[in-house]
Amino acid sequence: MFGASSQEKAYLAPFLGFLLVFVLGEAVGHFCEGAAFWMASAPRYWVFPLQTVVAGALLAQGWRLMEWRAPRHLLPAFAVGAMALAFWIAPQVWLGFPPRKEGFDPEFFGASGGPYALNLGVRFLRLAIVVPLIEEVFWRGFLLRYLIDNDFTRVRFGTFSWKSFGIVSVAFCFEHSPPDWPAALATGMLYNFLACRTRNLAACVFAHAITNLLLGIYVLHTRQWGFW
Repeated sequence: MFGASSQEKAYLAPFLGFLLVFVLGEAVGHFCEGAAFWMASAPRYWVFPLQTVVAGALLAQGWRLMEWRAPRHLLPAFAVGAMALAFWIAPQVWLGFPPRKEGFDPEFFGASGGPYALNLGVRFLRLAIVVPLIEEVFWRGFLLRYLIDNDFTRVRFGTFSWKSFGIVSVAFCFEHSPPDWPAALATGMLYNFLACRTRNLAACVFAHAITNLLLGIYVLHTRQWGFW
């Protein structure tokens, strides 16, 4: 049964907790649209920190049950991460698409000082550490194997199957917003390929972290908050 064992729960819980907080924020934003209080009208500014705390706590709780190996193949992983970044920014950089200005603005509470530093720091913590961990643990660490055998622990990490490769690539795509679907599909396939080539979950996390970190730097440079 899906999520029945303690090990399955360890792989699933951080991702599901992250999604539940997201759904809560979406509901608040929908029902409180136009409200004067920022926590109601702009819930992303408390949702993102809460996601970071909840997912981080669940990751820490289940960490010992996850199958981590020493990081390997970090140079190819870096190359994959940088290549994935190119997919995300290509429409604006090379194809003439309009800038994506609407999104999480780190200057929401002020453009300098402690509030700005805290807002930006938590945003990067979520972007470059928490999200790569929870997504790679779920998509590559769990689902890519679960779709081969319901007892996913019997499947070596990185085992290739057309079925699991395709389903995870498409599902990873639809996890993102519609404007990001082409880039997300290509990125999901890249990360799946890296998993199959390296058989190392830490390498996938590293690649994902590189993509997100570079994307965050690009966002700050261009002020295209819609990318994150």
